[in-house]
Amino acid sequence: MVKQTSKKRGGAGYRFLRPLMRSRYKRPEFIYLDGQPVGGSVILSNHVGTDAPISLDFYYGAPIRFWGTGEMNSGLVKLYKYQSKVYYHEKKHWNLFLSRAFCLIASPLTNIFYSGLDLISTWHDARFARTVCESRKTLLAGESIVIFPEDSTKGYLDRLEGFHPGFVALGEYCLRHGYDIPVHVSYFNKKAKQYIFGKAHLFSVLKATYGTPEAIAEALCQECNALADMLEDGSYRTAILPQDEAQAAEAITPQVAVK
Repeated sequence: MVKQTSKKRGGAGYRFLRPLMRSRYKRPEFIYLDGQPVGGSVILSNHVGTDAPISLDFYYGAPIRFWGTGEMNSGLVKLYKYQSKVYYHEKKHWNLFLSRAFCLIASPLTNIFYSGLDLISTWHDARFARTVCESRKTLLAGESIVIFPEDSTKGYLDRLEGFHPGFVALGEYCLRHGYDIPVHVSYFNKKAKQYIFGKAHLFSVLKATYGTPEAIAEALCQECNALADMLEDGSYRTAILPQDEAQAAEAITPQVAVK
């Protein structure tokens, strides 16, 4: 069985900054097509800069941890280099000089805040094995994991152009060790302040249906864009499962066979 846990976020700096930041990050409307994901799920989301992760951290109301690029979780110097060059300059298209100047102030504050988020670091080398191992332990402890897999080469777009398939490796690893992850796709509309969560997909079903990591990633990216369309045209209202059906869907979500 998945153990439900509720771990308090740590760090005096984090706890100090959190209430101050609530004036910037307002509570969104959460929309669940078949209920809030059960503990031990993987949630895929668009990024929208800092808005999606911080909105989830502040207001989601259930235990979650985030995947975050290792540079954001490796001390102030590496964080500054990543924020100034990659995040603000390459992804948000700021002038490089302005980005470097701004990050002299922003990076120390970000470092304090992110240290309290307890991120699971992700890497593009052999260290990624540590990522999936720690992630499995987190899922078994009853915390869900939020992953932002969008291809942000061109910045953070309203309509996503692709998902990186790294999350599939986590699904494969957990499946080999006896846990069939429930996967939910979600989409945050920053302007409307609406966060919509799709229905659960068992990873084994995704694998059987689509086969390759790239095909799984493409299918779920398309679903993410479809959720965006549902918010835009209001059709999500007719897609939400009635209360009894949502409870039934949650009841059949498989638990973990711990090995």
